[in-house]
Order: sequence, then structure tokens, then C-alpha cells
Amino acid sequence: MFERREYTPGLAYGQSKTANALFAVEATQRWAPDGIVANALMPGGIWTPLQRHWSAERRAALEEQARQGEAAGLFRMKSVEQGAATSVFLAAHPQVEGIGGRYFEDCGEAEVVEQLNGIHGVLPHALDPDAARRLWDVSQSLLAAARATTPVAV
Repeated sequence: MFERREYTPGLAYGQSKTANALFAVEATQRWAPDGIVANALMPGGIWTPLQRHWSAERRAALEEQARQGEAAGLFRMKSVEQGAATSVFLAAHPQVEGIGGRYFEDCGEAEVVEQLNGIHGVLPHALDPDAARRLWDVSQSLLAAARATTPVAV
């Protein structure tokens, strides 16, 4: 949580993606018997208004990085509609009905890889059921502590 180390945006982003995947694993473990499943996904690289707060220098640097990644065949930037396709697939396609605790990209389940190649694949630790359970327990403890210190509105 960067309490004892310098905040690094890229590392924080990666940790948040891992936490999303681990949440899906544990939520599915807990709630699948009730018909509730969750999955995580990578929509892909998309230029959207989310980047509007970046400096011109940061945007230019990342656009150049994207061009280099595309030229190397590591990924391709997507339109907003293309980026939304995997979310729509997971929400509506009968092929994934009842499937949970997985990580998807490009309207299919991502390959579990030992090392990422660009932005494709998912690392094994992001789907580890023991890590998912630990993250769930830590999250519940953090929520309980926050509730204990937050005044209740009457």
C-alpha cells in the first residue's frame, strides 16, 4: 500500500489489476454456490478522456511507447468500442455463463504465463486461491478498521 516505500504509478496499477483478479477468484469461491461469479479482464490499451489529466509530456511519452509496442507486435491500441467488447462478452455471452475466478482479454480467457509479453496473459500469482483468500481477509480487516473510525450519520 506504499506506506513504507515510494509510490510508483506503474507498480500501483499492476497491483490494482492483480487485486481485481484475486477478488474475482475469492468472490467466485465464496458466492458460486449462490449463482454469483466474478471475472477480471484486460480491456486493452485505449486512449480515452481518462488521460486528460496527464501532462502533455507524459501523454507524448506514452503515445511513443504505444507506437513502439505496436511496431514490436506486443499489443495494439483499441477503440473504446473494441475495449468494451470483453466486458460485454463476460456480461452477456452464454459461453461464459457460470464461469468465474478467471482473467479474460480479447473476448477469451487469458493464457497463464510465467512472464508477460506486452500486455497479454496473466501471471499465476494473480489467480492464486491462497493469495485471493489472504487479500479478502486483509480487505475485510481494513474495512472493519475504517468503519470503527468513521462516525455514523444519524
